Amino acid sequence: MTIADKILDFYSKVHFKGKLPDKIGIMNPYRESEDIRMICKQFYDKYYADEQPRTLILGINPGRLGAGATGLPFTDTKRLNECCGIRYDKFVTHEPSSVYVYDVIAAYGGPKAFYSKFYINSVCPLGFVKHEGSKSINYNYYDSKDLQEVMLDFIIDNIQQQIAIAGKSDKCYCFGTGKNFQFLDKLNQKYNFFDQIIPLEHPRYIMQYKAKLKDVYIDNYLQLLGK
Repeated sequence: MTIADKILDFYSKVHFKGKLPDKIGIMNPYRESEDIRMICKQFYDKYYADEQPRTLILGINPGRLGAGATGLPFTDTKRLNECCGIRYDKFVTHEPSSVYVYDVIAAYGGPKAFYSKFYINSVCPLGFVKHEGSKSINYNYYDSKDLQEVMLDFIIDNIQQQIAIAGKSDKCYCFGTGKNFQFLDKLNQKYNFFDQIIPLEHPRYIMQYKAKLKDVYIDNYLQLLGK
């Protein structure tokens, strides 16, 4: 099986059957949208149709405007069209985190070069929303202790599956130097998933609070990624 085959097989089966805390909903774009399944197949067949091991980069969990819309971590519809050359025009999403990640990818040498070395997924492969009246807002697996506890076994199993897909476990990069890294590092101390976890400042934080220093952060990313 190619890496693409393994990723697509994972997404076709990923499902959480447990009970979530009150007012928390789960987002499984891979079951909810035929369009997302089509996008994922085009993307992974384009960049991962080989058996070459990749180094994992783990984010938090899908958000509504990135993977929640396209099925692809840190890839909104604009980047899907403009950077990946995969046409999709039924709706448009713009996610600042995706802007930053694809600026890093461009500096690395472009999607083909980047995705031949790295595989981006998440600590938790499914996203969450919190229902507040008539509104639903993005939610992270670590935003409440109850949710974290409910999802723990699912997360552990997911990380093990992502390592099997990527084919490498000597190092892992973590998007987020705070709660995501702290959680993943604590798990790693217990389960020895990786020899080393390297934290990267989260793209959303950079774009929201440090946009004027974006080029400095990109240079730091490239250095840590070994470019």
